[in-house]
Amino acid sequence: MAVQIAVIDDWQDVARNVVDWSELEDVGQVSFIHDYPADHETLAQRLEAFEVICVMRERTRFDEDLLRRLPRLKLLVTGGMRNAALDFKAAAALGIQVCGTDSYKHAAPELTWALIMAATRNLVAEANALRAGQWQQGLGGDLHGKTLAIVGLGSIGQRVAQFGQVFGMRVIAWSENLTAERAAQVGVTYVSKQELFEQADVLSVHLVLSDRSRGLVDAKALSWMKPTALLVNTARGPIVDEAALVKALQKRQLAGAALDVFDVEPLPPHHPFRTLENVLATPHVGYVSQQNYHLFFAQMIEDIRAWAAGEPIRLLH
Repeated sequence: MAVQIAVIDDWQDVARNVVDWSELEDVGQVSFIHDYPADHETLAQRLEAFEVICVMRERTRFDEDLLRRLPRLKLLVTGGMRNAALDFKAAAALGIQVCGTDSYKHAAPELTWALIMAATRNLVAEANALRAGQWQQGLGGDLHGKTLAIVGLGSIGQRVAQFGQVFGMRVIAWSENLTAERAAQVGVTYVSKQELFEQADVLSVHLVLSDRSRGLVDAKALSWMKPTALLVNTARGPIVDEAALVKALQKRQLAGAALDVFDVEPLPPHHPFRTLENVLATPHVGYVSQQNYHLFFAQMIEDIRAWAAGEPIRLLH
């Protein structure tokens, strides 16, 4: 009997055209589901028929309760090799295997830099004004000679730092694990947390969400920032205290924020980030690129074929 395979979290309805899913015809039947995450009862009804479910990283949450409601489920396949929305321990206990994929490493740094450029030069406001028949609304900012401050100098943070160096920016960095030696290896100056926030003209967050990083950018850290500074977050929403950031932006304690990630996604309809004039917000498109999606879905197909053959690959634990 054909294996029932679901591709969910496909919010833009693009998955079916990114790769050739006919490669799974001899394994089973593929269904594409575009609905946003919902309550467990709705999700259980939506997904109960499937033995294999392909998910996007950190969209639908599969905790123990939901996994127990899906007795047919045998394999979860996620985009990326890390997914904080999946309960790996519960999956293992229930005999559900979890596989991942590689990621295109340039998508998030490129989006980060697009946000920095757009926010600095007021590109959205200027472009919208031109469409409305107007001309030149204000003065754009500058980047050359300014200070780019990076929270977390991992692979993404390093790429963003390199872009900043090309633009002639002074680049500084801090994280709890970072050392002066490691920063110096990529031409970046290590500073303390307070110095990072105080000196930043552009502050960009590039940490993995963990118990240690949750709420790390809090009201106190925001109070250290210059009133002319821009905060950029393309990492994970909860790393920044959202309520504190809204208050700081409303009071103009900093000039603005460019955000691709939020505490609750999709962003609630009446959230202040949808209306604050000093916010440039995008709907978590950091990894939503042609090359990354092609890699995700092509390797999901490989994972499913390998699992069906009894030799699973890229297993996550």
